[in-house]
This record gives sequence, structure tokens and C-alpha cells, in this order.
Amino acid sequence: MRVFVLSTGRCGSTTFERACRHITNFTAGHETNKRRVGERRFDYPDQHIESDNRLSWFLGGLQTRFDHGQTFYVHLTRDPRRVAASYAGRWDSGFHSGIIRAFAQGIVMRKQYQEKQRIRLARFYVSTVNENIAAFLAEKPHRLDFPLERAEELFPTFWRQIGAEGDLDAALREFKIRHNASPSANPT
Repeated sequence: MRVFVLSTGRCGSTTFERACRHITNFTAGHETNKRRVGERRFDYPDQHIESDNRLSWFLGGLQTRFDHGQTFYVHLTRDPRRVAASYAGRWDSGFHSGIIRAFAQGIVMRKQYQEKQRIRLARFYVSTVNENIAAFLAEKPHRLDFPLERAEELFPTFWRQIGAEGDLDAALREFKIRHNASPSANPT
């Protein structure tokens, strides 16, 4: 079995992976293969949990390469206004290779954005990615929608559904830590 945590990013994907490190019968990684291309991009070992927001751009590859009867998917979300605010807040902070810039310049094909346009673009990115993930997962037999705001309630459900072993209490404590946090951004 493999577990893929699909998300927009900026929604707890690092925290989710850190919680999964307390599972002893799975390995866990965050953006493990982000620099790989071709077949190597999908080179994940069995009994592995991968949390990588970029997988949302490789859904066709996941579809063709993995047996969905043996694969579990998590759609990790967070309040979309907060996610968009986090992305917009990182715009000028040196994250020139970040996914929001790639989306803004490579997908939407604009180079310059005023501050109000940035938050609108970030909201568009968040809704686009979440809609793509939801459409991909609609027919998958093993999946869990996981709003970060309900992590303490849902992580034990996830644990049971994948047959995890290890230290559940330690895993739940990870959700009280802000991993990879951006400076506070006001959702607008």
C-alpha cells in the first residue's frame, strides 16, 4: 500500500508528514521526489506515505501507475482564505521558485500583479487545485477528506483506515506545532 496526501500546499502538508513519522509500519516523506522527472517522479516505495502538493499536477501519472485498490488518498485542505493569504504573503519573500509564482507566470501567463491581484490569483490557485483533486478522487475507493481544522478528530480515523502502527499520541501532538509556517497573514 501507498498513501498519497494531495493538497494545495500551505495547508499543513509538512505537519501531516511529521505526524506520519510516528507510524512504524510506513515510511513518510514530504516532497521526496520533487526534483525528479519521468518515471522516477513516481518512484515511491511500498508502505510509504507521501505528502507533496506538487502531486496535484501529476494526477494522470498517479492514475496510470498505481493500483487504486492498493492506494489510499488523503485530500488535505485548510480554510481556503488562509491558504490564499499565506501564498500571497510569500510573494515577495524570496520564494521565486514557489508554486504560486509558477502558477501566476506559467499557467495564467502574467508577469506583474498588483497586491490585490495577488490575493485573487492565490484564491484562484487554491480553488483550481482543490477542484482538480476532488475530481480525481471522486471514484477512488480508498480516500479521506481531511480539513486541517479537524486534524485531532480525523487523524485517528486515517490511522485506522491504513492500519497504522506506532505512537498515535505523539502523532497527534505534531498538529499542535506549526511546521513550515509563514509569517501571519490576514485572510482578506
